Amino acid sequence: MDINSPIPASEIEFLRELAKKQLNYANLPVMAERKRLWTLHNGLQGERPMVVLEENTFLGEIMPPKHCEHPFAAGVERQLNQNIAVHETFDDDKVVPDFFPVYYNIGMLFLGINQKRTAAKKGPGFHIDPVFENLEQGLQMIHPSEFSINSEKTELNEKMAMDILGDILPVVKKNGFNHWAFGPRSYVIRMMGMENMYCSIMTEPDEFHILMEKVADDLVRCLRWQEKQNVLVVNNGNDYMGGGSFCFSDELPQTDFTGKVRSIDTFGHLNSQETLGISPEHFNEFIYPAYEKIAREFGLVYYGCCEPVHAFWDKSLSLLPNLRKISISPWCDEKFMAERLKGTKVIYSRKPSPNYIGVKPEFDEDAFTAYIKKTAAAVKGHCKAEFIFRDIYLLHGNKNKTRRAVDITRKIAETMY
Repeated sequence: MDINSPIPASEIEFLRELAKKQLNYANLPVMAERKRLWTLHNGLQGERPMVVLEENTFLGEIMPPKHCEHPFAAGVERQLNQNIAVHETFDDDKVVPDFFPVYYNIGMLFLGINQKRTAAKKGPGFHIDPVFENLEQGLQMIHPSEFSINSEKTELNEKMAMDILGDILPVVKKNGFNHWAFGPRSYVIRMMGMENMYCSIMTEPDEFHILMEKVADDLVRCLRWQEKQNVLVVNNGNDYMGGGSFCFSDELPQTDFTGKVRSIDTFGHLNSQETLGISPEHFNEFIYPAYEKIAREFGLVYYGCCEPVHAFWDKSLSLLPNLRKISISPWCDEKFMAERLKGTKVIYSRKPSPNYIGVKPEFDEDAFTAYIKKTAAAVKGHCKAEFIFRDIYLLHGNKNKTRRAVDITRKIAETMY
């Protein structure tokens, strides 16, 4: 079925019933309470750590069978059912949206380079095919990035969503492009590959400095372009941030906000997972300056994903402008980071190992409880914290363990402050 074909009346009615169901969940008193808790939490006044379990990687195990065949209707169905399934399956601290998002269709040809990669035949893996192998070659190939927005597609999606469910759930334009777009190291790797990047730091240090400066400058230019195009949104409510957290805040936008959104009015996300193999000294010299430049462009910053940040904290990341949350991955020194965050304005965003939930069909509650209590003991008396469970790829048919994991973590979290 073509996307431009009419949506069958039966599918429209089905979607409207789903929208009503989502709205009923969104209007539950617990959702208003969670908004309050998130706002306090993100403002460093939290009453307890928040608990989030990301579902995208195992979504197929908790979603009902697909109903809609029309391509656009199927996309709307997926979004609505995902929110409903999360609440009904494990009911973490996510707030069921009282709106339906439509995302700006933004594109970017970064530094004029068509990135090349070969996808795995099965699974999410891929191999990067370097466009250039050294910077003597590479610096001659790059030029300013080209940014684009498909306004026609964005407006069509908005109109179609409005026609189907706009009288039930407000349709709101959002910017999903910025969730993951501002990690400078990722662009370097996509252009030249990880091994070449590491070698270049050692064999072409001056040229690597030039490349990182160009990358950072063009990412800042991307933000200026978005401001000019009016596609930035103040993400201070029920808005996802790249590391798995949410942006509820009464600190954004800035106090001089006049209605035109600037990057400084928004929450941003940075990470540098692929540079964990270099020394703190080299990170500080070659990587950190680009991140510092970009971090200054946002009102608040969430830093990190899966990388162990403790090695780079003292020399670099502790100085990152506007830092509000830092990812404490399974490979991070928990105790070290908890002690370092004491007295700061930075939230300890713990990413527990997914193995307890995702590796076996059975859920070892005793082992999981002991593991979460270890984090609680490290954090208590030092800093504010949150738990973000990510990368759980399989439930092995046992979706009940997600609710048990959330309940156990929440119960322990309530004893931490």
